[in-house]
This record gives sequence, structure tokens and C-alpha cells, in this order.
Amino acid sequence: MEKALLVIVLIFYCPAALWLFIYGINNYYMIYLFCKRVRKETSGNRKFLEQFWSNHSKDSLPKVTTQLPVYNERHVVERLIHAVVNIDYPKDLHEIQVLDDSNDETREIVSKLVNKYREMGFNIKHVVRENRDGFKAGALTLGMEKAEGEFLAIFDADFIPDNEFLYNTIPFFFEKPKIAIVQTRWGHINRNYSLLTIAQSIGMDGHFIIEQGARTWNGLYMNFNGTAGVWRRKAIIDSGGWCFDTLTEDLDLSYRAQLEGWNTKFLLDVVVPSELPVDINAYKSQQHRWAKGSIQTAKKLLPQVFKTNDSLIKKAEAFIHLNQYMVHPMMIILALLSFPLILLLKVRMSNMSISLTMISMVFLITMGALAPTVLYIVSQKKGYKDWIKKCLFIPALMVIGCGIAINNTKAVLEALFNIKSDFIRTPKYGVTKRGRNILVKNYSLPLQIFFISEILLSAYCFMGFMQYTSNKKFVFGPFLLMYAVGFLYVGVLSLFQKFNETIKC
Repeated sequence: MEKALLVIVLIFYCPAALWLFIYGINNYYMIYLFCKRVRKETSGNRKFLEQFWSNHSKDSLPKVTTQLPVYNERHVVERLIHAVVNIDYPKDLHEIQVLDDSNDETREIVSKLVNKYREMGFNIKHVVRENRDGFKAGALTLGMEKAEGEFLAIFDADFIPDNEFLYNTIPFFFEKPKIAIVQTRWGHINRNYSLLTIAQSIGMDGHFIIEQGARTWNGLYMNFNGTAGVWRRKAIIDSGGWCFDTLTEDLDLSYRAQLEGWNTKFLLDVVVPSELPVDINAYKSQQHRWAKGSIQTAKKLLPQVFKTNDSLIKKAEAFIHLNQYMVHPMMIILALLSFPLILLLKVRMSNMSISLTMISMVFLITMGALAPTVLYIVSQKKGYKDWIKKCLFIPALMVIGCGIAINNTKAVLEALFNIKSDFIRTPKYGVTKRGRNILVKNYSLPLQIFFISEILLSAYCFMGFMQYTSNKKFVFGPFLLMYAVGFLYVGVLSLFQKFNETIKC
């Protein structure tokens, strides 16, 4: 009986470990692709810009519409609009649309700012809808119907583009034929606000510094990140426009554009500062939306990807890319089964079968766990002079990454079983550093009951950790300890921040 249970456990445990191994190997592959092309791409971009501006005047540039989709953003909307009107671009060639779905005082703030800047000669418009049909995708669709520009720059409310943004991006639409998207890198204005924001910034850097460049520079599918980028209007139309049948309309549209033969461009050296969520519940909501939308997009578009004449590597990378959040259900499986596994391994099986099974699982889990760490180290080394200091916080990212596994597993399951949910925006508070307290009750998100399961799973993993160490199985112990600390941190912080609805800013 015990032997049969062990076999059953391994049937679930081994595939989960294998998935983490594949995910880890792909991280190593991303690092390789990035390092292979980064110098050539960055130096080539600098040379192209120099050549472009030596042959073009500012008056010869195309007309651009900058779209600012906002919804209840009273803390940051003024900062956003001020930054956008100060972008250096000929006034007669730059239209600004504030796509305002707000139902609080944000709408009045926007109205006053739009009137102020319009009187100063800016082509700025306040676009208001009677409903939120399609959420952000619906607002962008309405904006595109009214837009005057050939190109559409998009900024979420928490971004602060510098005044050279359009001069550093628009020229690249003329570098190669059929460029649909120019995506820039996200920066972090409140990186050092808390342990949570430090961890997020490292995770974001891994995506933007390594993964985005590795994909687009090597002919793989790259995703638009929803903001801090520019679209060619014709590419959006050719690809079927913005859709809201997934929660990641940006990922969906960028894949559809590439399936239609359009190309992408990523600019590593153009950085747009943004605000990271300072509230764990807001961060969990953001991660839930990204995880669910990614799996929804995978279900929708992977069949089309597989039917193309793309190389096997490109198809495989698209599969891994769109299913990257599947790593979280696999982590939950490992966390749940590790405790019974150590108990069942006491069953007297042949020494050879036990040894092979244990060696295989140790190898798969170790390789999968180390790969993201290597990727984050490389990203910090490439992005910052004080990269060694920043790398000291990578363990915090790994712990929090484990802690949100329940939250993201819920999102994955909802996507797989077609459970509908609304697009819930991530609250922004204009936070850059700690100082005075502001009340955020009206903007804070509801506490999800899953914080209880996070705390309970933490206790369970800690018991597993104690069992492993008492049986001198030290290889698996650290993973369970990391799970235990991560679930406890996320669960307790979720509860604490919900009932302390103030933010220091």
C-alpha cells in the first residue's frame, strides 16, 4: 500500500519538477541569447539614431498621438499629464488623449489640467466614456478611433516619460520594414521604498533587461508590455484591433501582430520610470491579472502559432513564454507533496530505484531553482553600477516569488476553466519614498481569503522542512524553508496592510 502511494506521489511530483527544470533551462537560454546580441544591438541603435537625425529634421517627423488610459488615478494623474505635455516634439505633430474612465475626483482633476494645457497651445483632449466596456482595451479602441496620429504612444498612469521619449523611439519605425511596436524598458522610481518594491524591481529587470532583448533580437515572439511603448496604428488595425477577451490585451495584440507578419523593436537603453505597487494586495492583484491573462492568451493563440511555418525553437519559446505562470501551480505541487514524499521514501524499495529517483529530482529542482537567480544577477550587472549591492536582495525576490504561488495558481486555474473576472487595475499612490501618511481606503483592494491558505501552507512547509532535516535529507530542506518563509510573509503582510489602510509617501 505504501509503495503504491509513493508511486502515485511521484507521478505528480516528477512532472512538476520537470516543468521547473524546463523553465530553468529556458532562463539559461535567454541569458545566452541576450549576451550574444546585446553589444551589437545597443551600438547599432546608437549609430542608427545618429544617422537618422543627421538626415531628418524635427518638422519632418510623423504625427503621434499619446494615449493616457486612466481610471481613478487622483494621486498620479497630474504627474503623468505634466510629464507628457513636456515631451519635446513639435506641437502640431503631437496629440495627447487622456482616456478617462474615472468615476471619482480624478475626472475633475483631468478636466482642469486639459483646459489649462489646451489654453497653452497643446493639442490635448479629454476623452470620457459613459461605461467601462472592455476596460483598458475598450478605452484604447475608442481613443484610436478618434486619434489623429499615425503612431500611438501609450503610458499608464504611474509612468513618467522624459522629454526625449518620442525622439528616441519614433525613428526606429523607419529602421526596418513592418515594425509594429517599439517597446522601451521600465524603470523604478520607488525601487528602495520597501523589501517588496526592491524584490519587484529585480524581477522586472530580469524581464526587461534580459528576456525582452533576448526574444526580439533573436527573432522570437516578444510581448508589448501595455505601456511605455509606441504602436504603429496600421499594425493594430491589420491585427484585428484591441480585444478584451483576455485580461492581457497587450500580450494578445502583440502576438496577433507578429502572427500577421509585423516585427517588434525593444530599446534597452531607453528607460521610462514607473511606480511599483507598495501594497502586497495590489501586487497580488497585478500578478493575478498577468497570470490569468497570459494563460488565456496561450489558449487563444498557441494553436495559431503552432500552425505557422515558424521554426520549432520559435514555437517552443512561444509556448514557454505564454505559459510561464504555470511554474506557480508546479511549485504548489512540490510544496504539497514534499512532506508525504519524505515519509513514503522510508518504504523499502530497491536501493537503485530510490537512488535514481532522488538523484533525478535533486538535479531537476536544483537546476530549475538556480536559473532565475543567475538571470537576475546578469540583469543587475548589465543594468547598474552597484549591481553587487542590488544582488544581495535576490533571495527576497525568490521568497516572495514562492509566497505568491497560491495567488497565481488560482489565476491559472481560473484561466484554464474559463472562469470570468473583471480587469482590476493596480492602485497607484504617487509613492517615491517614505514620509507622510496618506489614507488609501477608497483605492485599496479587498482582502482575499487566500491569505489564510498562505499562512496554513507556510506551517505545512515548515513541518516538511523539519522532517527533511531530521531525516538528514538536506537537499530538499532549503526549498521547503523558502516556501514556508514566502507563504508566511505574503499571507501576514496581506492581512496587515489591509487593516492598515495608510501608505507612507
